[in-house]
Parts: sequence; C-alpha cells; structure tokens
Amino acid sequence: MDRRLKISFNSPIILGFVILSFIVFVADIITGGLSTGLFFSVYRSSFISPLTYIRFFGHVLGHANLDHFLGNIMLILVIGPMLEEKYGSANILFVILATALVTGLVHFFVFPHVYLLGASGVVFAFILLSSFAGFREGRIPFTFIVVALLYIGQQVYQGVFVQDNISNLTHILGGIVGAVLGYILYRRCCKKAWKRWKRSISNTDRGQRYTKQLYSTFI
Repeated sequence: MDRRLKISFNSPIILGFVILSFIVFVADIITGGLSTGLFFSVYRSSFISPLTYIRFFGHVLGHANLDHFLGNIMLILVIGPMLEEKYGSANILFVILATALVTGLVHFFVFPHVYLLGASGVVFAFILLSSFAGFREGRIPFTFIVVALLYIGQQVYQGVFVQDNISNLTHILGGIVGAVLGYILYRRCCKKAWKRWKRSISNTDRGQRYTKQLYSTFI
C-alpha cells in the first residue's frame, strides 16, 4: 500500500484569493501605490468610469502595508479552507463577491473621500459564517450569540472611542453578510439533505445510510 503523503489543492477559491492578493500587493510596491489606487480601493468616482465597478469588487484584494496584508491573509487561510470544504467553492466565491460589493457600495456613498481597501470585511464574513457550523433545526448555538455580541460590541466601541484608520463599518457589514449568507446556506443544506433522504427511504439500507448523512451534515 502506498502511504506516501501528497499535497492536496483543497481550497481553489481561498488559495486563488490569497495568490491574487499577493500579486496585487507586489504590484502596489512596484508601482508605488498607483495600481492599488486605480483598481483595488473604493472611493467616490464617476459612474461612467468602468474602473468604478472594478473597484467595487477589487478593493478586497488591496492592502495598505505588509501588516495589513498578513493579518487578513493568515486569518483567511485558517478559516477559509474549512468553510470551502463545508459549503463548496461556488458558495464561498459568492460570499467573497457579495461582501466586496456590499461593503464597497456602502463605503462609496457614506465615505466618499476616504479610501477603502483590504480583505477585513471578508475575514469578518468568514468568522460569522463559520459560527453557523453548529446550527441545528430550531436551535441557535450559544457560541454564535457570543461571537456575534463580542464582535459587534468590539466594532461599535472602536468606531466610537478609538480613532484609527480601520473601517469598523466594513467589519460590521462583512459580519452581517456572513451571518445572512450562513443562514441561507444552512437552510439550503437542510433542503438538499432532506430530498436525498426522501429519495432513498424506499430502500432500507440506503435510507439508514442517508439518515446518518443527514444527521452528520449538521454535527
């Protein structure tokens, strides 16, 4: 038996996002920030310009400095692969794009003269999304409540009392997107698992197997 360890490309969306972010960061250094200002940060600009719409999504790839880049990317690498394995690559891509668009649009209208860039909104969307792993039908995990309260409380406190360059609104919006999409994905998983169980119930052995799968889906 071949017991050699092999490297698995297990999270194409997460790894692709990290690689793109790294390329954007290197380009920012080479161009002296010009590339990030043109493509990877959100600020008030003309709706006629096609670059405006690119920035609505591209800003999550841009970062201000190395600490900013590493802080976000390390968290994404820790949380992201588990979420992609659980919910699928297409759903995780949708979460990233939805978070980028929502945070980009809100910032565009609310803070027109401030640049927004970075994957912090995606990170907080992932944090809230991951807390849905313990959801059961009719039950809300206590850990989800704790995470939500601590997270929202921290962001509100920093937004009111701490003067820095961190967009706390982006963090809150990212968390809301993650929570909403987490609930939607959870409900979708419930429906798919239930349909599989109903199709297999006519066969006792298969019915028992799918019942176990249905239960394990939410463990």
